[in-house]
Amino acid sequence: MAISLDGLSSGLDTTSLITQLMTVAAQPQTLLKGQVSTTNSELSAFQGLNSRLATLADAATAAAKPSSLDLYSATSSSTGLAVTVATGASAGELQVVVSALAQSQIGVSAAMAAWPSPSTITIVGHSGTPLEITPASNSLDDVVSAINGSTAGVSAIKVASGFDGSGNQLYRIQFSSTTTGADSAFSVYQGTASDVAAGTATNVLTAPGSAVIRTAQDASIKLFAGTTAEQVITSSTNTFTDLLPGVTVTASAVSAVPVAISVARDDKKISDVASGLVASVNSAFVLIAAQTAVSTSTDANGVTTTRAGVFAGDSTIRDIRQKTLDAVGLPINGHSPSEYGISVDRTGTVTFDSDKFAAALAADPTTTMAAIQTVATRLAASSTAASDKYDGTLTNRITGDQTQLKSLGDQISAWDTRLAIRKSTLERTFSQMEVMLSNLKAQSAALSSQLSSLSTSTTTG
Repeated sequence: MAISLDGLSSGLDTTSLITQLMTVAAQPQTLLKGQVSTTNSELSAFQGLNSRLATLADAATAAAKPSSLDLYSATSSSTGLAVTVATGASAGELQVVVSALAQSQIGVSAAMAAWPSPSTITIVGHSGTPLEITPASNSLDDVVSAINGSTAGVSAIKVASGFDGSGNQLYRIQFSSTTTGADSAFSVYQGTASDVAAGTATNVLTAPGSAVIRTAQDASIKLFAGTTAEQVITSSTNTFTDLLPGVTVTASAVSAVPVAISVARDDKKISDVASGLVASVNSAFVLIAAQTAVSTSTDANGVTTTRAGVFAGDSTIRDIRQKTLDAVGLPINGHSPSEYGISVDRTGTVTFDSDKFAAALAADPTTTMAAIQTVATRLAASSTAASDKYDGTLTNRITGDQTQLKSLGDQISAWDTRLAIRKSTLERTFSQMEVMLSNLKAQSAALSSQLSSLSTSTTTG
């Protein structure tokens, strides 16, 4: 509970006096809080730069890998054949004829109101292995549910199919393989696996009134069609991998004439790798510049204050920036990176000239890509040295700031306790002073009263 001491005996503004004394006593803690604010600003700046350098390190490390610039794109002469490329692709051309598309099997039973007895169903897949399924009842809903809950690789659905002579609703069960390809073919029997083996089970899809709507088949394409080297390749799906190294094709339509597949080096993707490295470097440099700049502010009283950025004068930051500049700007086998479109201007900004890079790539792709990988290797080394999560120079600075913040926090907490004790002591002291003053005033009043009485008695006598 707060103690109000103002004006009890002395008439002093005791609360104000205590507040002023506590302000003086709290100055060491105030300085510590200022250090916390400064260290937090520094920590935030270091973490921001560390994050950007880590991003640069990841991009540079990826670009430095031997096959990182083996980038290709593929085209197809038909919209019915999509082509994609992956790692390991190389330039080349191939013509294919899409003979067939992969499809699943679909069949329907004869129209019925309920599944005939016995209710046991046996589905035999392409492998010839029978799978018995026993529904909860002869209800078509139970039959559908049992099939869909099995591991037969077949789905079932009940389809309305008119009425019988008595007006009862009839249904067909449509059976569909859940995958495509010739291996997805199946047969459905009414009866047990033993009945199937004995030849006494009813084949549901060949019984009167039933039908196989679509047969299971593989997709197939022809290579070198019409020649003595003609070759047929099949797939259970419509996708064919590695027709050419690193090339995948997916068919969506058959073709009467050969479809041309072309794979060529993708200069745009290679250029994007180089420009991405430059963009990551500049992202780090922009942050360094912003945290180094001197700012000027004016307070409400018109007082102007000049403040240097967190990175100003920091030797660690200067070293990181210089090593990054060296990575992108130093010669490569006697040639300036500017020959490949990477330049450093007078302000230390790195620029990328895509036209110059494209010309160099067209003229000498091997040397140009090797130069980019050299830059990437150097950037990976410098940025990793700064941002490595275990022993990076920035990581160590961040760890140091975090340790300092913990120490400052502990000191501030200790001062909270110390100041609370100091305030309690001041309040007791002033309270006791007021009590003493009150007692002195009471004694003074009593003495004055006694003296007044003595003076009156003497006069009367």
